[in-house]
Amino acid sequence: MSARIIVTGTDTDIGKTVFCAGLTRLLNGTYWKPIQAGLTGETDSEVVRRLAELSEDRVLPEEWRLHTPASPHYAAERDQVVINPGALTLPVIERPLIVEGAGGLMVPLTRRTLYVDVFARWGAPVVLCTRTSLGTINHTLLSIEALRRRAIPLIGVAFIGDANLDNERVIATMSGVRILGRLPRLEPLSAGTLSVAFAKAFSSDMFLQPGGLQ
Repeated sequence: MSARIIVTGTDTDIGKTVFCAGLTRLLNGTYWKPIQAGLTGETDSEVVRRLAELSEDRVLPEEWRLHTPASPHYAAERDQVVINPGALTLPVIERPLIVEGAGGLMVPLTRRTLYVDVFARWGAPVVLCTRTSLGTINHTLLSIEALRRRAIPLIGVAFIGDANLDNERVIATMSGVRILGRLPRLEPLSAGTLSVAFAKAFSSDMFLQPGGLQ
């Protein structure tokens, strides 16, 4: 079975959709966003397909598409839809599968189930995307602790934003987790600029070698 990698963040609007596009292209993989909340404008799947220049068959359809741009549990209630977290299973495909969560680890899918609960059941390794700016040390260390408590394997931390070497060093030292690299904010953001920047910041070996929390 090919590699299956979950991409999550320490918060919303970290940039993990752009990261997923870069990673999917780097690994020649397939992308899946199980739950999309908010259908105005481009969805995350459409952004990834455009930025990674993927064919239609390499972006799997969402299990739930919710109109309300909010946490999945609330969006589903507003849309009068019932999310069944137990029905979420990782697809088995030939290519590496890149799975994007929603927001951070503790985002609720229902009033009883958090996204991290589903990640724990899946058992697939996680890449944790985090900001480089103020607040990232606290948010990142808390997220790592939540993963450790559930024995979820962590490939490493990927920073997104302007360079902040002290934040990166503190997180690496205090957590003992591998720092994968940093993806800068790109202006303009396009398939071409993302491909170049991602290949410069990361290598495929980082994600395909066995990882895990120390």
